[in-house]
Amino acid sequence: MVTEVEELNQITDKIIGAAIKVHRALGPGLLESAYEACLAFELAEAGLSVEQQKPLPLVYRDVKLDCGYRLDLFVNGKVIVEVKAIEKLAPIHKAQLLSYLKLSGCKVGLLINFNVLVLKDGIHRGVNNFPDSPRPQRPLR
Repeated sequence: MVTEVEELNQITDKIIGAAIKVHRALGPGLLESAYEACLAFELAEAGLSVEQQKPLPLVYRDVKLDCGYRLDLFVNGKVIVEVKAIEKLAPIHKAQLLSYLKLSGCKVGLLINFNVLVLKDGIHRGVNNFPDSPRPQRPLR
């Protein structure tokens, strides 16, 4: 029986593998939308369920508000992937991922910046630190 943490790790491993495949084929320098589309294609080819530009509502005082937030990729209904193609990830990008995790109730997400020479330098894993949630943090391979 696979635990939830193991399942999340398996999904994120597949996402990272697909992102590396896309980065090797395209390299840095393209628009974020191109990387997002190619990554979504690779994830679907790998048998994962992928939703692109999934709306993320904000619930404020028990009222659901559509504020225009959108998840770049939502994989297997469990993992958020935010795609970037920028010079350098800033703390605000990591805060964005953590906010999306909290708003959605998801436990893990990946922030992937394709505008780097070596993709592992552009990957950040975020974990929603709800007290009752497992913390599947581990170093990237």
